[in-house]
Amino acid sequence: MLRVLIADKLSDVARAGLQEGGCEVHIHPELKGDALSDALRSLDPDVLVVRSTKVQAPQFEAARSLTLVIRAGAGVNTIDLSAASARGVYVCNCPGTNAAAVAELTWAHILNADRRVADNVQALREGHWKKKVFAKNTRGLKGRTLGVIGFGDIGRAVADIGRGFGMDVVVWSRSLTDAQAEVAGVRRADSAADAARASDVVTVHLALTPATRGFAGAVFFDALRPGAIFVNTSRGDVVDEASLEKAIREKGVRAGLDVFCGEPSADGQWACGLASLDGVYGTHHIGASTDQAQDAVAEEVCRVALTFLSTGAPPNCVNLAVRTPATHLLIVRHQDKVGVLAGVLDVLRKADVNVGKMENIIFSAPDSLSGGSACARIQISNLPDEAALASLSASDTIFDIKTVPLD
Repeated sequence: MLRVLIADKLSDVARAGLQEGGCEVHIHPELKGDALSDALRSLDPDVLVVRSTKVQAPQFEAARSLTLVIRAGAGVNTIDLSAASARGVYVCNCPGTNAAAVAELTWAHILNADRRVADNVQALREGHWKKKVFAKNTRGLKGRTLGVIGFGDIGRAVADIGRGFGMDVVVWSRSLTDAQAEVAGVRRADSAADAARASDVVTVHLALTPATRGFAGAVFFDALRPGAIFVNTSRGDVVDEASLEKAIREKGVRAGLDVFCGEPSADGQWACGLASLDGVYGTHHIGASTDQAQDAVAEEVCRVALTFLSTGAPPNCVNLAVRTPATHLLIVRHQDKVGVLAGVLDVLRKADVNVGKMENIIFSAPDSLSGGSACARIQISNLPDEAALASLSASDTIFDIKTVPLD
């Protein structure tokens, strides 16, 4: 049984699904900082589920049994991945589950910035009829060019809607190829600045990483066309807000922003110079805040946790090494008996060879045969010396050994 701590507000679908799957579930959405550390120490959960709650080194140090952290969303910038990896804790996310919701809000911002819907509403609420004012400076979207920065699930959904509006779509993504762009019905730009330069509307869909912090900066906004629409529903820190503010003031750029640098973690008073500018339309980081999206995220949380419970392999893990320091693969075909692998590992230990990754595959055998066989594939830090290899080969329980250099 897994003991699960849900330390954020989450759809009740998660609680019900986890309990149905045999988990012990504790729900404390108010926990933050030291209070979270105390709860991790006292409850000693195997799994921690969070949305916006930060999980940093002190929390990992307090959680002795913690094996898996699930981010109920896509971005993991609120979780200290280095601290998690140092303690052997899996960190998984739920990508794609809120893509439709974020894409919908992105298009709400695009349409609002073009037609100034929010300004229309405000004028009416203040008792003013301003048809002549709001009938001007609206270009329309059909036949215009939409630039999409980042082409994951959300970027693709936004692009699909753009093509439905009759827009030409140009995309920049580090991983996008010309062939992939052709299949998706979009044009590939060589750089984000090139996409901005070609577009009437530009929308950003990048995860926040050290490489993307401040990504949309002076070069990007210098390339943006005067009077263009700029939308950000990803993370505030992806944008250099000073450069964006300059583009708004000097180039008449209209901006739709669901995220800001330094946005608060709880409701209350908050002042932001950028959000108060004319031509800026802000929302309260609500991109994923639909019932559909929250239920989908909760279902994915359950899938990740229950898959881990049944297989030991968590889906969507973001902090596993892409490549280990291993230099060779040691292939050992052996009898499937107790102690055989322990003997192999003992020989490697004595030879000062570290194991980076290992799998042991069991073969089927006819009932008439006593015992079975298996093949161990062991990634090792260095080639064992001849004495160690001879020791392995001398065992009656080992059929054959081979070493293969790794690229």
